[in-house]
Amino acid sequence: MKNYLLKDTKCLIIQSKFSAFSFWNYVDVCKMVGAKYPAAPLGLLTVAALLPQQWIFKLVDANIEPLLDEHLQWADIVCVGGMLPQQSSILAIIDQAHQFDRPVVVGGPDPTSQPEVYLSADYLVLGEGEVTIPMFIADLEKGRSRGQYQSEEKADMTRAVIPRFDLIRFQDYLQIGIQYSRGCPFQCEFCNIVELFGRYPRTKTQEQVLRELQTLYDLGHRGHIDIVDDNFIGNKRSVKKLLPAIKKWSGSHKHPFYFSTECSINLADDENLMQMMKDVDFRYVFIGIETPEETALIMTNKTANVNKPVGTTIKKIYSYGMIVNAGFIMGFDHESDRIAENMIACIRDSGISMAMLGMLYALPDTRLSRRLIKEGRLFEDSSSLRDDQIKIDQTSSGLNFITKRPRIDILRDFLRVESVIYDPKNYFKRVTDTALLLKWIPKHRPGFLKSLKTGLAFLKLSRQLGKSRSTAWPYYKMVFKVLINNPGAIEPAVNLSAMFIHFHKQSQFIMQHITRDIETIEKSRQKKAEWISGHQYQLSKEYIEEFLEI
Repeated sequence: MKNYLLKDTKCLIIQSKFSAFSFWNYVDVCKMVGAKYPAAPLGLLTVAALLPQQWIFKLVDANIEPLLDEHLQWADIVCVGGMLPQQSSILAIIDQAHQFDRPVVVGGPDPTSQPEVYLSADYLVLGEGEVTIPMFIADLEKGRSRGQYQSEEKADMTRAVIPRFDLIRFQDYLQIGIQYSRGCPFQCEFCNIVELFGRYPRTKTQEQVLRELQTLYDLGHRGHIDIVDDNFIGNKRSVKKLLPAIKKWSGSHKHPFYFSTECSINLADDENLMQMMKDVDFRYVFIGIETPEETALIMTNKTANVNKPVGTTIKKIYSYGMIVNAGFIMGFDHESDRIAENMIACIRDSGISMAMLGMLYALPDTRLSRRLIKEGRLFEDSSSLRDDQIKIDQTSSGLNFITKRPRIDILRDFLRVESVIYDPKNYFKRVTDTALLLKWIPKHRPGFLKSLKTGLAFLKLSRQLGKSRSTAWPYYKMVFKVLINNPGAIEPAVNLSAMFIHFHKQSQFIMQHITRDIETIEKSRQKKAEWISGHQYQLSKEYIEEFLEI
């Protein structure tokens, strides 16, 4: 066996592919401004920084360039990992690397949650890499050709490494991610963050974050930075100490970056915190709203959202110059028969343009999946997404369990909501409503070349949206209304308009997929009904209703 700890060891790190129809894969929008993909693979850049630094690294992001045979021929060892939607792509990479007799190291959220799916890999490095990668390196030193490494220990974030940002080309991506914390104080039944990272948010120090910002600055990045935490404000006290430090650093560097992140809806309860985020130039926050129905929130333990009127809460965040993108879920056990209309009203009244509508998915090793197993309701192979042409993420897959409401009713309601919220007229009405409320005072100003690209992108967008009657009038109506009433918000309004190109295409794909599922169920029920008609005298009414899932 080769001694992989030698100085000349060549390590190929591969970011596996996401489906083109994934909610977050807005490549068409990226191309308008000269980028290739929305976000750089922060997890793998961090892995590269944790591996022996005497190695020679090469990163291939299969979302922006093809993985070629010569890449694998070059490598001595291959590293790959990712999330559930990447599962089929990761497994294919393992097989491809083995064709060249290259050992494969696999890690990340999905392998950690269900390592049995990835047993074809040579090394499974599970959990937090800061803890388990040293175990893997120790086994390499001993000459072991296979291994599985896991630990209940959580990483000390105050000792976290700076990711190897030098392995990517910044111009390929719209945004670059950094991480501040891991863990979330809430215990939503369907979420795996607590299972992976714990309930107590662990944070980096101010000095660490500033070093990462300085590294990105020195390497030449300017523009969008996404703080990828699952709940950036999970430790409010720590965040309130960090933000003034970032503000001071940004001011001394002429505001080279603006920011986005994900946080819980209780952000709106703290005006001081929102002002601090505004001062640093936070422009986008993603919030898990999930459902407008209180009973479903309570039963799924989404306690942070209870007694929070969504419309007024979100508009409060707009008043601090931050656009809210949000996640919504259908299929909860306790949602009502009016969920479709309630969901449509919630999204409409809050003005949320980028609304990620998904079906409830019981992720492996969550409180939800454990409960469903006890109730005998979780499907076998419920956490495999092998067909990445259809099962791309929770927007096209989900309900991997026996539902309380008839499945066909959930699918019909889902179809109804999806068709309404991404109808051009409704979408651009929400963009207008958001822009008119937005107190947009950006601190980061792009350079001349980026401004020129943005101007050209606006012309491309206007031409593309102006081609169709269904989009031309709503789009231009929005532009003129914002220019007249709140001209400072025209930039974010145009950005949200650009996202419509992706969301419309993605929603059409989703609706076709859901329609096929509904047709399949209807055909199945018709066959059952035909069978029952020939045996009705033998069957009770209760049996017939259960058999037909009425």
